[in-house]
Amino acid sequence: MDNSSSKNAGHLFKNPILEKLTRTHISIPITILTGAAIGLIIYGLYHSLVSALEVTLLFAAGLFVFTLTEYLMHRYLYHIEPSSESRKKLQYTIHGVHHDYPNDKERLAMPPIVSAILAVIVFSLFYLIMGNFAYGFTPGFFVGYSSYLFVHYSVHAFSPPKNFLKELWLHHSIHHYKDQERAFGVSSPLWDYIFRTMPARKK
Repeated sequence: MDNSSSKNAGHLFKNPILEKLTRTHISIPITILTGAAIGLIIYGLYHSLVSALEVTLLFAAGLFVFTLTEYLMHRYLYHIEPSSESRKKLQYTIHGVHHDYPNDKERLAMPPIVSAILAVIVFSLFYLIMGNFAYGFTPGFFVGYSSYLFVHYSVHAFSPPKNFLKELWLHHSIHHYKDQERAFGVSSPLWDYIFRTMPARKK
């Protein structure tokens, strides 16, 4: 039997309640993040904290910054060197279990409570840095994260499409099944090109 496709594969906690909290349907965090993005934009515009033009430009900037954040986190946090038992446990909990069971659809996103807490922390951090501009920048960042979750889920849950998006399926498959030290970008291979972690391809 292929363990990677088993629904209950890769237990992280002995406590059944904690274990249940580590699983989620992909639609839940996407809904939380997208809803938060829309809410922030509406609040910012309604209270004249940002203008429509500022929201447009800041949204695009937030989206772009997320692609870099996605790459850096995947490369340096999710694949942290397991040089000690604690680091090994951390790496396996946040990402290693996904590599062991890549087709477990309930482990393709963080649990809802974690997503909600991180959303609050991320907005607070951006607000501390840029003030009211956070009402335009953070939504772009959140939508970037939602897009990443959607692409990541699609790559693992569905067959590759017969169009240009097939490249994302191929790119992530190389990371999982051929070379875990390359192809860190999921929603985009842009930063793999820039940081020279693009995998070699046979012509």
